[in-house]
Amino acid sequence: MQALNLARPEVLRSADVTEAREAYRQQRLARMAILLAVVLVPLAVRAIVGGVRYAHGDLNGAAAAFRWPLPHLPSGFGSYLPSIGLILLLVLVLAVPLLGAGRSPHVLFRPEEIGVTLADVKGASVVVEEVVKTLNLFLAHKTFRERMGGNPRRGVLFEGPPGTGKTYIAKAMAAEAGVPFLFVSSSAFQSMYYGQTNRKIRSYFKALRTYARREGGAIGFIEEIDAIGATRQGLGPGGGREGVAGVVNELLIQLQSFDTPPAGVRIKGYLIDFVNRWLPAGRLIRKPQAADANILVIGATNRAGDLDPALLRPGRFDRTITVDLPGRSGRREIIDFYLARKRHTAELDREDNRDTLAATTFGYSPVMIEHLLDEALVWALRRSSDRLGWEDVQRAKMTAELGLAQPVAYAQRERVTIATHEAGHAVTAWLVAPERHLEVLSIIKRSAALGLLAHSEPEERWTRTKQEIEALIRIAMGGLVAEELFFGDTSSGVSGDLHAATEAAAQMVGSFGMAGSLISLDAARTGGGVNIVAKVLSDETSRARVEAILDCAREDVRALLSDHHHLVEGLRDALLDRDELIGQEIEEVLRASEFAESARVVDLRDPAPEWSDLPSSSPSLSECPGQDS
Repeated sequence: MQALNLARPEVLRSADVTEAREAYRQQRLARMAILLAVVLVPLAVRAIVGGVRYAHGDLNGAAAAFRWPLPHLPSGFGSYLPSIGLILLLVLVLAVPLLGAGRSPHVLFRPEEIGVTLADVKGASVVVEEVVKTLNLFLAHKTFRERMGGNPRRGVLFEGPPGTGKTYIAKAMAAEAGVPFLFVSSSAFQSMYYGQTNRKIRSYFKALRTYARREGGAIGFIEEIDAIGATRQGLGPGGGREGVAGVVNELLIQLQSFDTPPAGVRIKGYLIDFVNRWLPAGRLIRKPQAADANILVIGATNRAGDLDPALLRPGRFDRTITVDLPGRSGRREIIDFYLARKRHTAELDREDNRDTLAATTFGYSPVMIEHLLDEALVWALRRSSDRLGWEDVQRAKMTAELGLAQPVAYAQRERVTIATHEAGHAVTAWLVAPERHLEVLSIIKRSAALGLLAHSEPEERWTRTKQEIEALIRIAMGGLVAEELFFGDTSSGVSGDLHAATEAAAQMVGSFGMAGSLISLDAARTGGGVNIVAKVLSDETSRARVEAILDCAREDVRALLSDHHHLVEGLRDALLDRDELIGQEIEEVLRASEFAESARVVDLRDPAPEWSDLPSSSPSLSECPGQDS
């Protein structure tokens, strides 16, 4: 094949692995033909001889030609059979467990057994591109080695958070390559017998070499490789715990064993060595050289920092591919992929709803997204539907992130307080950060939360500005201020809000340089580090700055909600009536309350205000005094 084909962006369909597999198939057919000939030729000869004798009327001779001698036991041997049977049974009982303890614990998957391909890997285009390059080097290993003088990758490490598809991608690679896939979990190597763990590792790599030589290549996958490949640094002679250093050493050695010759080549070598001992130096027979086994070992871990550095050097796991959480476009691709396989209502086919779902699942892995839609199907069943809808997705997301709803019988005063508190958050968010999506507003108890406001960014963000952080602090203050305005008192329900606001303000002061000082208290961390909030609050000057930020935010929100108390009342009454508002329902209540208030104060001679005339941007808020001093 042409070496330039290695640069193609798709997986090679005709390469060195394909040629090797076809050559081995022809060898198998030739061996089978020879074996059948050894068996069938004597039968054919007997048949011909018997036919000739039968034609000449020699019936006894014809029958003798087809008669096979049967083995028989010597006379008197039967009395020894019970003793021999008992000895064989004892040998089996003692030997089989020891022999089985050292066998390779892998599970073999043939390409046709794997139901995924690289086309099914969604939301990881960069990873797939790198995987295709690695796979093509594996498939065209002879071309890359002999024509270009390179060494194909032998080991690839997939690292990344749980559920990002490391095993999924490895299986897809094996399916695309058309080679055996030997899956093994690191914990399967562990044995109660000392030394058997090393033996299992040797057996696993021996199986890899065997399949690779038979099929032209093989892919080995070691799940959670950090369990057997943890760093040996500082472990001492015993490896910290029994056998750890020895296990890592065995793994390192086996990763260099791909060129170990098979048994047949070794036997030929022994015979040639024996003959060469009798030959003069100039007439020595050259020993056969076995080709390297075409093996690709893939390790997966979410703790790459714990691996021994020797594993990551070139020639072992010389390529590390980070399989990270998908970005917004990746999540949208994953959502489209799974929704195409699940029954859903027409509202989930709307582009804006899918975009919103992709935006609000920031930090979700592909597995989490699939689980979210499965949970949404469960919610659909609860309402006697056979397809999921937008509301089902929202409820499943809320359950996954906050826990199951646990309705409790609030006292009437407490119920009104909680509704007012959550309405204060929602109104503040709508006014100071109108670009944020208000997803769920609820007064149903979930886990430790008596009520909640779930809101999210309209787009994926990796950084925040000072104005955005201040807006989040004000939103956190909305519940406390609403309680003060409507009841003249506050409840213990504000503790979580104050915690979030204090943490954000402390980061502004000690990490982000947004509160007058450019000194980063993060720089004072040593070893395990100190919590930045604790560091900021332990300093008198920094603590005063945090206090000023929180006081300023509280006063801004007080002025804001005083001017828009009708919005708080409207949301509060809607919550008391319905317990929970989802998505557009929140905004509908807010706009209806604003419309009603405008209609009440407008002069009757003026035309009624239109929906488009209502506020849609954040009102101007004062800068907190002392922040920039």
